[in-house]
This record gives sequence, structure tokens and C-alpha cells, in this order.
Amino acid sequence: MDVTLKQAEAISSAAKQKAKEIGVPMNIAIVDAGANLKAFHRMENAWLGSIDIAIKKAKTARYFDMETGKLGQLSQPGGALYQIEVSNGGLITFPGGIPIKNSAGEIIGAIGVSGGSVEQDHEVALAGLAVSF
Repeated sequence: MDVTLKQAEAISSAAKQKAKEIGVPMNIAIVDAGANLKAFHRMENAWLGSIDIAIKKAKTARYFDMETGKLGQLSQPGGALYQIEVSNGGLITFPGGIPIKNSAGEIIGAIGVSGGSVEQDHEVALAGLAVSF
């Protein structure tokens, strides 16, 4: 099962609202269960360099079914997944990417957010996931 376009737009809308509240323009990417881009929004004045980062955060979260920040903890020097970020055409292993789950707990996609600090990116991604279906 994949995240629907309606769900992706609701998640993105909630994330955009949080980004507006904290005053940080963001790039917000939603991928489906196959890690294919489902929805993307670039807020006015969001960094151009963050477009690719947001998409890669979403894909990374789906590829490994975990938050990108947690993957980053495992990929530090000496860690079990050291240098994993160079696989799969480039991964992002810092916060801002989170799997999307349905009410049954199945992963149906992921969100990736970039444009602020990693803490802000994570906060905005969580706000997007607070939407109930």
C-alpha cells in the first residue's frame, strides 16, 4: 500500500504550516512505498540546495525504514554502517527524514524536509506526520 496523493498533500500542508510558524522556508518531499516522489513543495525563498536534500532524506527514510537521524547515528566513524551515505546514489543521514505509517503501522512512504537546522527539519517533518487519516 502506498501513501495516496490526498494523504501526501495533507502531510505536506501540515509541514508547511509548521515551517511558517517557525519562520523557516522549507523544501518538503513525500515519497511512496517504492521511494518514488509523490509530492514536493518548495516554499518561497527555500534554499535551492535543499531541494535535493529533502528528496534524499525522504528516500533514505524509506530505503531503510527508519528516521534519517537514527541512521546517521549508526553511520558515524567506527559504526556498523559507516559510509552508508555513499550507497544508493547518495543518502542523507542527518535528521529530517521519517517513514510514513498507516493506521496498521505499515510503512506507506516517507517525508523529507530540508531548509533549516536539522532540529527544525525534524520538527517540521514530525508536524507533517501529526496528520491523522
